[in-house]
Amino acid sequence: MGIETITAANAGSWELGDLRVHRMGFGAMRLTGSAPFSAGVPSDRERAITVLRRAVDLGVNHIDTAAFYFSALRSANELINRALGPYPEDLVIATKVGPGRDPSGEWWWATPDQLRGQVEENLRQLGRDHLDLVNLRTRGSGSIAEHFGALSELRDAGLIRNLGVSNVQLSHLDEALAIAPVVCVQNRYGLGARTEAGGEVLRACGERGIAFVPFFTIAGSGGDTGEAAAEHPGVREVAAGRGVSEAQVRLAWTLQQGAHVLAIPGTGSPEHLVENVAAGGIRLTAEELARLDEQAAGH
Repeated sequence: MGIETITAANAGSWELGDLRVHRMGFGAMRLTGSAPFSAGVPSDRERAITVLRRAVDLGVNHIDTAAFYFSALRSANELINRALGPYPEDLVIATKVGPGRDPSGEWWWATPDQLRGQVEENLRQLGRDHLDLVNLRTRGSGSIAEHFGALSELRDAGLIRNLGVSNVQLSHLDEALAIAPVVCVQNRYGLGARTEAGGEVLRACGERGIAFVPFFTIAGSGGDTGEAAAEHPGVREVAAGRGVSEAQVRLAWTLQQGAHVLAIPGTGSPEHLVENVAAGGIRLTAEELARLDEQAAGH
């Protein structure tokens, strides 16, 4: 099977609440430029639109975005609206609230009362009358009950279909579940970023039928700077042995951490998009996984 014939369906599927998606999705953050959280060079608009349309052509039906994904001249939500509206019926668009950025790019954090405004901003930018999935991004500590409760009320009002949480500990997940159903958890997790706490949340999600959606699985320690992770010999060896890219190995490893694990790699390159989607068709052997797990344990 050639790389061009592998679609997102090859990665299998999972249900986000009442919405079924392919486990290989797409993250919109890098559409806005090389460094969307700093003064990076704005992306080429037509190229970004091409990437989004190609992703859907390749079977991607889960796109992760946020209103605060913008750079000097580009907004991820606006690009999604322009490229994909009117939206395919099976397309699930997930967004995040909690943090926000003012027009100059300065960060701020929403109070529970301000979350409705953030939800409405996403609705306006995306051109939707409701949001398929809203993740509450947390600061990583402290109670999330008031914020999640506010989102639960917006769900009851019909503005949101499903709820998730991001950057959380297991106690946060338990706190949220006591208020409303949680369909996914977005946490940093991957080769070189596999902590005991992260593994605990991943396992808990699997036991409860909740999707686990790790971010920065390719960038690793590079995170939101856009820099690639420093590569480990194990990843290079597996990639060379298979004739695939190191990013594809990282994605394949991520997907094999559980049937409930979804991938949302982001790129502004049509070529990298095809490679990322094709990673959903890679099945690593037990020996390869053991070699990569040695790396994960060593960081």
